[in-house]
Amino acid sequence: MNYFAHGLNSLDRPYFLAGTAIPDWLSVSDRPVRLRPRLLDPWIDGSSELQSEVAAGAKQHLDDDQWFHATRGFVETTGELTVLFRGLLAGGDGFRCGFLGHIVSEMLLDSILIETYPDRLRDYYAALAEIDAAAVQAAVNRMARVPAERLAAFIELFVRERILDCYQDDERLLRRLNQVQHRVKLAPLPPETVEVLSAGREIVRRRARDLLPPDRFLWP
Repeated sequence: MNYFAHGLNSLDRPYFLAGTAIPDWLSVSDRPVRLRPRLLDPWIDGSSELQSEVAAGAKQHLDDDQWFHATRGFVETTGELTVLFRGLLAGGDGFRCGFLGHIVSEMLLDSILIETYPDRLRDYYAALAEIDAAAVQAAVNRMARVPAERLAAFIELFVRERILDCYQDDERLLRRLNQVQHRVKLAPLPPETVEVLSAGREIVRRRARDLLPPDRFLWP
């Protein structure tokens, strides 16, 4: 799951919503920092206090990923997209194609959710605009073994740049995808990738309810 899928049903709880994004934010801003369930659980007391909300949101992210990555829909969809990337890259590196199949499936699923619930994307960013980014970083540092140093600045950048707006357009999504490629030190993808993204979008649209089974995911 990606940002919007993790947070779609938590838009009325800004700090919980921020928590659902924290594991992915940290993977960009502070890669050595990891929040494991054993670090989060002691801080979750069911209150609406900032610390508990951030911890509970991050725990939901981890729980979501555990069931999501085990679904038949995810395994089959990422497999289909991996094959598309292998065709694009003439076989390419097996790890790279699998990596692309994984992350693009999640990005395109967010795109389908945004397409289905466009007003909620507005509410998503409005809720994140309410949070104190420095307070979120401080909350993370009370729980993490290694302190985050750039998280607050990245949260502000994330809200300002509105990267999820790009997911609806294949060319803009490719630009964002190449930013990921650069960050993980992989070669940029060619312009022809837009064709793979277009085909992948239809695959993910067709499999959306398999990716997010109604018995596990609360569709609004």
